[in-house]
Amino acid sequence: MIAHASLDDASECARITMAHARTFSLASKLLPGAKRRAAYALYAFCRIADDLVDQADHDNVSELAVQLDAYRSQLQAALDGRPSGPIFREVAWVAREYDVSPAPLFELLDGVQRDLESQTYATWEELEQYCEGVASSVGEMCTYVFGVPAGPAMRTQAIRYARTLGTAMQLTNILRDVGEDAQRGRCYLPAEDMARFGLTPQDVLTRGPELASHAGWAPLMAYEVSRARALYAAAMPGIALLDGDAQRCAAACANGYAGILTAIEAQKYDTISTRARIGRIARVGILWNAWRYRAPAPDLSALGHGPRIVWEPNAGASNADSLIRLA
Repeated sequence: MIAHASLDDASECARITMAHARTFSLASKLLPGAKRRAAYALYAFCRIADDLVDQADHDNVSELAVQLDAYRSQLQAALDGRPSGPIFREVAWVAREYDVSPAPLFELLDGVQRDLESQTYATWEELEQYCEGVASSVGEMCTYVFGVPAGPAMRTQAIRYARTLGTAMQLTNILRDVGEDAQRGRCYLPAEDMARFGLTPQDVLTRGPELASHAGWAPLMAYEVSRARALYAAAMPGIALLDGDAQRCAAACANGYAGILTAIEAQKYDTISTRARIGRIARVGILWNAWRYRAPAPDLSALGHGPRIVWEPNAGASNADSLIRLA
């Protein structure tokens, strides 16, 4: 039985998750109760940190940096056995119950701090590092909760796949939220990629909805959507490494977020004036397919050291079809 105070803490984390994470909260219903509680706690921890830096403007960055440092200190206290507040009490419980490494928790905070320091990215490699911090870290946290029955060595493999899935999901978020991010003075699309299609980050920050009619916009977005799909394809074999009672949740998260890419395509890549959303019927379909999902037995000999992606854009071409993806 969960003590009354712990039940209240768990309810607060569930409330935050269901208020802000439509896909994740639906997918989490496919987990057994204890793992669902842990997933909600991790989401709430990450969400509060992300919301903190999303308040940033030119006048309050230093103040928010202080608040983020205080949040980091609260995390350390929680892991040291001195949690305060419902979220950190739940995080402390998750860390104990599932032996979650502190590293990805602190990595998440370091990642979101970059939104206080950097608002544009020159290359995919730079953006990938950001995605690692804010999302691959979450994939790693969840792997501890979801469980890997083959033991610690295979868990290391599963974490690599989960981190790739996190990068795919974060890139999907970026492509979905171009307009909202621009309103905050941020452009995450790599400048190097944009230049291939005759665009710059400044175009995103200043031109507004009319940018979607630029001849290079749809090809640029198709290019990035193809990159995201390559990441999803590379990550999917890792689901088979998880405990059977967590595989359906992981599949629902992966397929739910990948579905956003289809929604982006359906609105002709205009995520500047409109945020791409998956409709209710489509969400129900994703959940139903996840309920029926059964991962194939993993071919351990084919897994190697984890997902491998080779992304080789043809320097002379200017469309997504010129990309070679090996995953």
